[in-house]
Amino acid sequence: MSDTLDFGHISLIARPLIVCDIDEVVLEFLTPLRNFLNSSGHDLLPRSFKLHGNIVAIENGEPVSETQTRTFLEEFFRQQDQWQTPADQVVETLADLAKNADIVFLTAMAPRHAAMRRALLDRHGLHYPLLASEEPKGPIIQRLHDARDVPLIFIDDILRNLQSVRACAPDCLLINLMANAEFRAMAPPPGDGIMTAEGWAQTAEIIRRHLLR
Repeated sequence: MSDTLDFGHISLIARPLIVCDIDEVVLEFLTPLRNFLNSSGHDLLPRSFKLHGNIVAIENGEPVSETQTRTFLEEFFRQQDQWQTPADQVVETLADLAKNADIVFLTAMAPRHAAMRRALLDRHGLHYPLLASEEPKGPIIQRLHDARDVPLIFIDDILRNLQSVRACAPDCLLINLMANAEFRAMAPPPGDGIMTAEGWAQTAEIIRRHLLR
């Protein structure tokens, strides 16, 4: 459960809090995943906004099973440090935003992979605190923010995560950001109350306008 998460390594002060998802937001995910799949004779086809059914064997074009999809993802995260790299402009943009805001990473990942993810982020100068959990993100952010009277911003590529945070923190600025342009074009509309950005430069502009209101 989310209440078992250890927040002891996170020190927040009286300034805005920016919470960022990792995969497809801070780190490239879909492009590295496709490269990983290609290395074993498989491919990820950008034909709908999902993984299951779109991972196929290159030899015959047949989709792999849901079980095999989960196996591929598990192995990819075991090797993430060999495949994933930072999204365009994320390192410099977060460094600039960190001058005026606290930044925390919240990744939808099994905690068993968190140590490797921490090392990968640190390698690229992304030293912000990391939380790894497969629980809904809304309650986690609600507990992290703890009703402090400072602006709260949440950035994610998946609509259900944004909706979860909206339900638990209605005043949060919600930004939908996805690094992969092919899959982003097939994403469902985020709906009212959720901003969309096409990259980190636009994300920073949205955040700065929000903080200057």
